[in-house]
Amino acid sequence: MAYFPMFMDMNDLKVLVIGGGVIATEKLEKLLDFTKDITVIALRVEDEAQEIINTHHLTLHQRAYETEDIEGFDIVIVATDTVTLHKEIYEESRGSRILVNSVDNTEYCDFIFPSYVKKDALTIAFSTGGASPAFAKQIRQHFEKIIPDSVGNFLEKMKGLRSTMPKGKERMQYFDTLVEEYFKKNFKS
Repeated sequence: MAYFPMFMDMNDLKVLVIGGGVIATEKLEKLLDFTKDITVIALRVEDEAQEIINTHHLTLHQRAYETEDIEGFDIVIVATDTVTLHKEIYEESRGSRILVNSVDNTEYCDFIFPSYVKKDALTIAFSTGGASPAFAKQIRQHFEKIIPDSVGNFLEKMKGLRSTMPKGKERMQYFDTLVEEYFKKNFKS
């Protein structure tokens, strides 16, 4: 079964990352595009992860995971090499409203991390449902190259216009025209 593509406002959500290795570092980098309310629990922390934690003033508990550490968090990312820990944390979260992602263990996931492109207000996500992360990565890289850097300014302009014009068919047609012109000017067919 495919995963439902959903965009979530993470401003008021508390995130816990369990692990401090290379994969945990990758997850931290992605999460920081959307929130800074991140706590890390890890016995060992790679230099790159430590730099991210320090730079963004994230909370670090340098120790092993303990039962009930997930309490009070909305999202938990388990990025360790210990599959039994992934299973234990996932099972511990059942019956709660905590969403869990167990890296490389989809049977212990409520959601997966898509490959994505983010340029200012534009975010485009790609997923193969776990079939081929390499394909998702490749298509992401393709779109990174073709999306113009000016897209952020254009979207800000559109956002401003939306707040000044009354809703209705004329507004929709006007916006469609502006977007079509932007595409003709900035994207090659």
